[in-house]
Amino acid sequence: MKSKKISKNIEQITIDNPATPSKKLIWINIVNAKKNEIEYLRKKYNFNMDELRASLGSTTAQRPTISQGKDYLFMTLHFPVFKKNPLDCIREKTKQKNKKQNQEEYHNITAGEIEFFVRSGCLITIHNNNIKSLNNFFNLCKKDGNSLLSYEFESSAILLYELLKKLIEDCYPALDQNSIAIAKVEETIFSQKQKKAVTQILSLRHDVINFRKIMQNHKNILKKLMQMESSLVPREKIKKYYNELVEHSKRIWEILDNQKEMIEVLNSTNESMLNYRISDIMKTLTIFSVIVFPLTLLAAIFGMNTLGGMPFINHENGFWVIIVIMLFGCLCMILFFEKKKWL
Repeated sequence: MKSKKISKNIEQITIDNPATPSKKLIWINIVNAKKNEIEYLRKKYNFNMDELRASLGSTTAQRPTISQGKDYLFMTLHFPVFKKNPLDCIREKTKQKNKKQNQEEYHNITAGEIEFFVRSGCLITIHNNNIKSLNNFFNLCKKDGNSLLSYEFESSAILLYELLKKLIEDCYPALDQNSIAIAKVEETIFSQKQKKAVTQILSLRHDVINFRKIMQNHKNILKKLMQMESSLVPREKIKKYYNELVEHSKRIWEILDNQKEMIEVLNSTNESMLNYRISDIMKTLTIFSVIVFPLTLLAAIFGMNTLGGMPFINHENGFWVIIVIMLFGCLCMILFFEKKKWL
């Protein structure tokens, strides 16, 4: 297993099994591709310029693609990565000042893009440096490449399978984080913290929608990869390996469907509890305003500037008589509500 750094952003691994001295497998990993890296690929491999431009670090594909070149396969895939909320920087500084302080961290799931050029005996990956799964697998190949299945076959199709398997399997921890977040939202809702739950539900729904957008076309592209040809690996074996990836993709999609349904149920529950609280508040305010209504009415009547015929005006205890009448009116309203079981 040999590795060399071609440039600042280009690193190469050569997988060479002594059992097949005439065959070698090369993996070229390019991080944050710019014009120099694109020019290197164009001169050495004569790839299509449109596909090379799509691989620039400043360009972001909106959807996964797969296309067949003259003697190679070009593919763009997205995988979920965690992106820290900007407030996390403040949280980290706060934690440095006070390590005992326990603060909740929030993550957002975004799409990490990888371009693949696959040809006989060579795999080229182009990506930004935020995809840890790919970087970890690349470092594993450098340190312990003999343990890989691609070391045995020296096939780019098998190396691509192992890399995709690592990337897809690393989606499960992100799904677990979503499940934990769903449990926290449920706890928040039934702790009568509806306002906080609204924010959590919106953030979680955003993550699940992004996750679904990232994974929705994987199954179709993986099925196309099952038709790949390899001079060293029979078609049946390639189909067997890539079938495993298709099953992983289906399982992830099923989990995302379940999580989406759970979030919708939690959102409906939270809205119902919010509506109940609002209706309860409105009920209390309505009852209060109706109970006070006799006071307001009598105060308005006795406040009129008409002395002739106005009762209790010249009475010695007229003020207290009016107060008693007001209180009696309030008591009657309370008894009426109690009879109707509105209290």
